[in-house]
Amino acid sequence: MSVIGETTKAIRMTLVLWVLTAIIYPILVLAIAQVVFPYQANGSLVPNLEGKLIGSALIGQAFTTEPYFSSRPSTSNYSQGKEATPTGLSSASNLAPSNPDLLKRIQAEVDRLQEINVQPPTADLVYTSGSSLDPHISVASAIAQLEKVATARNLSTEDIAPLIVKHTQGRFLGIFGEPGVNVLSLNRELDILAFSRQQK
Repeated sequence: MSVIGETTKAIRMTLVLWVLTAIIYPILVLAIAQVVFPYQANGSLVPNLEGKLIGSALIGQAFTTEPYFSSRPSTSNYSQGKEATPTGLSSASNLAPSNPDLLKRIQAEVDRLQEINVQPPTADLVYTSGSSLDPHISVASAIAQLEKVATARNLSTEDIAPLIVKHTQGRFLGIFGEPGVNVLSLNRELDILAFSRQQK
């Protein structure tokens, strides 16, 4: 076969593969996702009581005021504010356990938690996750903050404890990881509870 024939064949195969992998396959996956998993496919976006989008259930964000449950610390500050890492970047700090900067950050976080009466500070309220964008905290971390949130909202712990259970997600496929509490969803539920009580 001639060089021109082989070249034409190669170009034709490249175009066919390009159409399959760059056009047909992405459109097919997008269509299936929109039909089967529309909430997840569109970013698992969470609105507030006014319908304004306040975040994604898949990405953590900072909650620092006492009426809310705190998230895990983040080396990227959850891409918020002028000093934050640009949105889309996620990574650990890569600081060695003996690094003075890491020890200083951890001690500052422990001091902050003790000041707002979160005792004892649990590991995931002190240490960042691998991505620094984890939207979950452990059940123990939520329970450690229960008294603080209840006091700030003038509620009993019995009012809030069922919400922790409601927003606890189990192990992936029933075997991987540990149960975790989605902080954004839990805090949104607290606002809904407060709003419903104001209407009574």
